[in-house]
Amino acid sequence: MLKKVIKNSVPDELLYFAKSATKKINIFWLKIFTQNRALSSLFFLSEKAFIREKNAVLKGRLNYLLGDQNHLLNRSLLRRNVHRLEKGLLMKPRKSIFATAYICETVTAFKNNLECSSQIEERKSELKWAYDVLTDYFSVVESQPQIDKSKEIFRSLKPKAENILKSSLETKERAVPYLRNLNTPASVSYEDFLSLTIRRRSVRWYLPRSVPRDLIDKALIAASFSPSACNRQPFKFRIFDQAEYVSQVASLPVGTNGFSQNFPAIVVIVGQLRHFLSSRDRHVIYIDASLAAMSFMLALETLGLSSCPINWPDVESREKKMEKLLNLEEDERVIMLIAVGYPDPNGMVAFSQKKSLQDLRTYN
Repeated sequence: MLKKVIKNSVPDELLYFAKSATKKINIFWLKIFTQNRALSSLFFLSEKAFIREKNAVLKGRLNYLLGDQNHLLNRSLLRRNVHRLEKGLLMKPRKSIFATAYICETVTAFKNNLECSSQIEERKSELKWAYDVLTDYFSVVESQPQIDKSKEIFRSLKPKAENILKSSLETKERAVPYLRNLNTPASVSYEDFLSLTIRRRSVRWYLPRSVPRDLIDKALIAASFSPSACNRQPFKFRIFDQAEYVSQVASLPVGTNGFSQNFPAIVVIVGQLRHFLSSRDRHVIYIDASLAAMSFMLALETLGLSSCPINWPDVESREKKMEKLLNLEEDERVIMLIAVGYPDPNGMVAFSQKKSLQDLRTYN
């Protein structure tokens, strides 16, 4: 409010002078604080965004360890390690002994997941994947103390696993590394795919028409095949399609004023740091979620729907409002928002000239 009053009452020349002076002062201080890492750390001591991120990272590490300790599945550990086993199985040439550092941990995680009957039904495909990969692993590796010990544990678990996964195991398709059929060309040509990427625009104007949930689910299925570090997929798509909730969520980001009132649905992509033990992986939630978000938006376009990705700036006051509205845990971070709806044929989109190929790439 105060900024608006100042902007309207102060002459433009004075505002320009103030901005120029502020810029020079910033350059002066930044030159000092960027001389080394210690000074850089000192500069950011009071930055609330970093304080929140540090707390989220620590809370995520705690949740990861508690999940393992309390046998609350720790799905991330199982997913990560089974994927690591897959990479060992497909290696050329494949080692006769591998994964000794984590095979015991993997079998224990598989055991813990099997014992959590409350979520077995919804996760059978995931458990079958683990079962199939572990079966193949133990069939090809040579004898070694850690491997032999783990193999015995896995063998003792097989009857229970086969009973739980009976219907899943009856299918002929096994969830293990495989050779792709490269004899048949991709069903979509490059030209078709390029047309789709050009067709996808950030749409801000939608028809007053509800979005069928089954179409959103179809787009999410496509998004689920996006690459993810060690297949952990550390994110959730929180979807809002009731007018009251859409309005509340859409009002929180910066930059939606003037058009957010016509969003039929809005998605909040939330990253979960509980999938990681190490701080070095704190940015994976942003990478993996963004990869999935792009596939999601392209899939929407094939279903007759359009979308608009909405930036989520790290502003403490807005973080608090979103945290309360979505009832987020301390280790959960908002990645971005996406408006979804049927495009208004009379609504324009920005041209948004993209950078040239020469600007975007270099070789070697």
